[in-house]
Amino acid sequence: MQNQGKSWEQEYRKPQLMTGDNKPQADVLRFLKYLKKEEKYKVEDRNILDLGSGTGRNANYLASLDNTVIGIEISETALKIAKVNATKENLNIDYRLGDIGREYDIQNEGIDIILDVTSSNSLNEKGREIYLKEMHRVIKKGGYVFVRALCKDGNTNVKNLLKDSPGGEYDTYYMKDLDLIERVFSQKDIRDMYSKYFKILKLEKKTGYAKVAGRIYKRDYWMMYLQKIN
Repeated sequence: MQNQGKSWEQEYRKPQLMTGDNKPQADVLRFLKYLKKEEKYKVEDRNILDLGSGTGRNANYLASLDNTVIGIEISETALKIAKVNATKENLNIDYRLGDIGREYDIQNEGIDIILDVTSSNSLNEKGREIYLKEMHRVIKKGGYVFVRALCKDGNTNVKNLLKDSPGGEYDTYYMKDLDLIERVFSQKDIRDMYSKYFKILKLEKKTGYAKVAGRIYKRDYWMMYLQKIN
């Protein structure tokens, strides 16, 4: 299992899972609302890192709020689209072609907010450990992280995929239609993994549906709000 740049490049060239929507994702907007309302934390004039920034739907929105935004994306096609969209909106964003499972060219404690919207599911275990350490390194003390990750618990489709199409590492499966390996998490696994580096402020399960190659898949997600406290 690699960090699957070729698979994501193919997906952005001929989308089967991506929607092509340019608006910020609702889950990200809810996270920002939580920061403002519950944490009394402004979401403007911040340094923000978008991991797996795709076509820029979240990064461009955040830049429009006068934030300084870095977007790291493994697909050249997605990155080109993001840059075109940013130019249309007269936004200045530091988009970088890169793998979020490798070290980031960002100074220590230079970031206020990090987003990972279903991006780290494609990492292998080695890449995931680097991703966790790098997030902890680059974010400021008191900074916030949003993670949306795939949920294993109670999903029959996931159970079948893990049994019939194992991906080679723990709790991974292979999606043939996308030529993609994904990692799913039990609640215990995700708590144990992220609590080594961050305080978990909120963790909830959410259900959605995705259409892949003409088939509808139930997709369960963990929505997790984190804070660096040490």
